[in-house]
Amino acid sequence: MDHAADAYRTDLMTITRFVLNEQSKHPESRGDFSILLSHIVLGCKFVCSAVNKAGLAKLIGLAGETNVQGEEQKKLDVLSNEVFVKALVSSGRTCILVSEEDEEATFVEHSQRGKYCVVFDPLDGSSNIDCGVSIGTIFGIYLVKDGGEANLSDVLKPGKNMVAAGYCMYGSSCTLVLSSGGGVNGFTLDPSLGEFILTHPDIKIPKKGKIYSVNEGNAKNWDEPTRKYVERCKFPQDGSSPKSLRYIGSMVADVHRTLLYGGIFMYPADKKSPNGKLRHLIWFPLRFTNVPLSFLGVMMMWRRLRLCTLHRKGRLKSPSMNRQL
Repeated sequence: MDHAADAYRTDLMTITRFVLNEQSKHPESRGDFSILLSHIVLGCKFVCSAVNKAGLAKLIGLAGETNVQGEEQKKLDVLSNEVFVKALVSSGRTCILVSEEDEEATFVEHSQRGKYCVVFDPLDGSSNIDCGVSIGTIFGIYLVKDGGEANLSDVLKPGKNMVAAGYCMYGSSCTLVLSSGGGVNGFTLDPSLGEFILTHPDIKIPKKGKIYSVNEGNAKNWDEPTRKYVERCKFPQDGSSPKSLRYIGSMVADVHRTLLYGGIFMYPADKKSPNGKLRHLIWFPLRFTNVPLSFLGVMMMWRRLRLCTLHRKGRLKSPSMNRQL
């Protein structure tokens, strides 16, 4: 028996322990934020389990409905949305929930209302569900000012106003990446323990990357600057090696790869979609400590600040979403 290994496993940094350690740095804290995060983590575990057995539980395929973006909903889309709405409401710490799958924002009943607003996409990349490609949950958290009555203006704010955000990727492993403003940390779900374990502390995106990620199927509709940039990635004029193309089509997976390996991920506006296609429901405020970017949408990733809004009744699309390294 490897006693050293067993001893190591008894001193794991779980996400619960990590959050409580962070809470202890703020003596005025009452634990509301920690409770909210614990409910988000529970929702991620539930969705991870559902994704893993989707084929067996007949959760693959269409649900027969469309979301507010006009996209056909998959069964897992609907289930994941219900899971997170119920988990967030039952936390007793939320007042407004804004989901990619719902036409309207959800206002929590006063008896269960707290001081946090949560914006989320319960299952990003759901078009890839049936073929087993990595998909994920995206979330962002805002704090309502003391004494104020919560309304939609509390979520129609820049990403820099978030108190925390992150994503959970369901793939070969279940990875949750989180920031509350003091750096970016990644946790991997240990199925044998049912706990997220800190595996990627203090993530920093590489200063240089060799990968560009874009859907070149839309190239004919791009503007000239975008075409020229992608052309330079493939045929550099300075004698350097060309960049490698990697495009999954699931934003969480593409972002996660760029976060770890560096490079650029983009979905530029084009003639067909002049306002872009990425709904900026969520900004990932993941602090990039190599560059003072504050709370920008994956702080390690995106160059520009945009409003986190809802298309139509508050939703807004962005013409591009990228960071070149």
